Parts: sequence; C-alpha cells; structure tokens
Amino acid sequence: MAPRQVTQRSTGERAPCIWMQGGVVSRKFCENDYECSSCKFDKALGKAAERNRRDRREHKSLEGKQGSIISWKDSLKERPPSKRPCIHHMKGRIEFRACQHDYRCGNCDFDQFFHDQFSVHTVVRPVNPMEVKGFRVPQGYYFHRGHTWVKVEEGPSVRVGIDDFALRLLGPFDRIEAPLMGREICQDRPDIVAFREGKRADVLSPVNGIVTAINPNLREKGSLAGDAPYSEGWIMNVHCPELRRDLKNLMIHTETEAFMEAEVKDLYQLIEEVAGPISADGGDLRKDIFGSMPALGWERLTRTFLRSG
Repeated sequence: MAPRQVTQRSTGERAPCIWMQGGVVSRKFCENDYECSSCKFDKALGKAAERNRRDRREHKSLEGKQGSIISWKDSLKERPPSKRPCIHHMKGRIEFRACQHDYRCGNCDFDQFFHDQFSVHTVVRPVNPMEVKGFRVPQGYYFHRGHTWVKVEEGPSVRVGIDDFALRLLGPFDRIEAPLMGREICQDRPDIVAFREGKRADVLSPVNGIVTAINPNLREKGSLAGDAPYSEGWIMNVHCPELRRDLKNLMIHTETEAFMEAEVKDLYQLIEEVAGPISADGGDLRKDIFGSMPALGWERLTRTFLRSG
C-alpha cells in the first residue's frame, strides 16, 4: 500500500519552509513547491551552514547572525529520534513519520519505496501559473526550446511533459508515446512521439537519463495532455544522473517568459503569411490552432516550433 497522503492545505494556507520547520529561521514560507534544488534561499543558507561547520572544525570564532546558522538537518537531529519528522512529512506529502536515518535519504528504504510507489502516481500541481500571450507557464518548471517541460521532484528525479503552447498549436493528439521504462533518453533527441490523424510530431527530450515511469493514459488518449499539460498530462518520469548539467541548458522564470513571447510573435507572423493580417491585439489563439488553420502546414509547424525537423 502506498503511503497515505496528508490532506491538502486549505486555500490561502502557507507552506512553511524546511528551514523554518527545522527551527533555523523564525519565519519563512516556501514559494517553490518544496523544490529546494532550485531555491535561492535554500542555497544561501546551505552555503552559510557549510561555512560555519567548516569554521567550527577549524576552531574559528563565529560572529553575527550568520555565524549561528546550522543546517536544518543538524537542527532537527538535536530533537529526540521520535520527534524528527521525515522529509516527506515536512513537505506535506504523508502523515507524521519519524526519520530513521539521520536525514540520509539515500540509505532509507522508505524513501525508495515512497518514490517507487507514491511519487509516480502523485500529480504535480503548478504553482503560481502565469500567462504569456494567452499561454500558461507555471513557476518552478524548466522549459526546453522544443516545448517540453521539466519539473524537478526528488534528487535526480524529474517529471517531463509537453507545454501548453505545443499542445494548443498541434493538438489534440490521438496518442503520445514515450520510451518504455528502463530506456535511455538523450537531451535534444526526438525520444517522444505524438500522433494526430496519421500525422507524426517528433518531440525533443529536455534531459538525459533513464525512464522510470510513463503515463499510460496518453498512449490511449493523447488529448488528455492538452486538458492539464502541467499536471495530469505528464508524459514520463526520468532519473537524471547529471541533472544539474542538463538544467543549465534549459530555461526558467524570466528566460521562459521571454522565449514564449518570441514564439508567439513568430506564430503570429506565420499566421499573417497564410491567413492575412490579424487584429492589433494578436487575436484569440484557440486550443486547436492547426485544426483551425491547416494551411499553416504540419511539417512547417513541427520544424519551426518543435525544432525536430
């Protein structure tokens, strides 16, 4: 049986930062869906804690507020073993469970069980989604220029999908196929294939790694991806041994926003070439753009925007 998930926080209830729960800081709330690997605050405090740990080993005097910073793990280890919360409880994913391995998750069988049996089936929920020229772009997601997205989960594990722009441009798809579990994918290689009415779109992988799970629903009904591209529409989970290196080649936050604005501009220009001038505000780009304007050309759209031609 998979771990029991805790009740979701009520609307407006803020999620306490791991460092706040560890008692290192008095007040700090998470704004990144507990994706600590991409959090500037976590990196800053982590560096300060490591520097202080090194200074203590060298018997150097520690001064000021920064000199008192220790890691949230070291802070929690000061509690009795039965009072040390599992990281998955701290992130609001399970009921209380005490950590049994001094926060060395790599040695924890439950942590492995959690990822194998629970995380794959947990739907990611976009945080603070914004709209860029009418297209949805969630915060905390990394984007590839071929219009796939990456959501970092735990350690080197990520979830992958196709973004709202590509799904509205070329979809609804009849089916979407990803490599089977255990297969290797390569960044910038067309490992994902989407089909629509006999037409094929090769989609570039955003990272390197090994497929650990796929969304079987998309093999039978690819249109589900367009209904919820950043949650239920995920395509596959991937174990990425060199995740940090891979992420450097992707876009996030303002980079994604600028990229998406440029893509929409290029799309408008292409539409004007085929269908003539559009309204000053750019018009209303509905879900099925290709279906509404097949003269745009399937091959031209996939080559231009998926960059897989």
